[in-house]
Amino acid sequence: MAAIVLVVVGLIGTVVPGIPGTILIFAGALVYAIMERFQAVGWPTLVVLGLLTAAATAADWFATSVGARLGGASGWSVVGGMLGGFVGLLVFSLPGAILGALGGVLAVEILHAKDWRKALKAGGGWAVGWIINTVFQVAIGLVMAAIFVWQVMQGP
Repeated sequence: MAAIVLVVVGLIGTVVPGIPGTILIFAGALVYAIMERFQAVGWPTLVVLGLLTAAATAADWFATSVGARLGGASGWSVVGGMLGGFVGLLVFSLPGAILGALGGVLAVEILHAKDWRKALKAGGGWAVGWIINTVFQVAIGLVMAAIFVWQVMQGP
């Protein structure tokens, strides 16, 4: 049961900023494999899921940062976006996380550059990066969940 909860929360986490979706999916598969003594989900499956997790995690760090940087954001703006997203998630759930991250990028950029147009361009870059990253995360998360379910359904 814990494994299934981790996989489901992981799938949700592919959309919600701040929840490591693919990492949780991998953790769910690993917990299941250990509980079932690697009968249905074995090492080859875990290696494939681990590689997908690594790719998704790297993309997660890369996409929004690159989007913001291409929009002209400073490194501090990216940090401000991450902090704003975390606070927004705690206060207002998913919409708050997205708006909080965008607000964090905008606020830091306005304080740093003192130029609304530059801040809006940086925020737009972050938003484009977030959208691309979210699509990628959901796709990888669905592939991982499908592999996991396929292996469980096939049985030992």
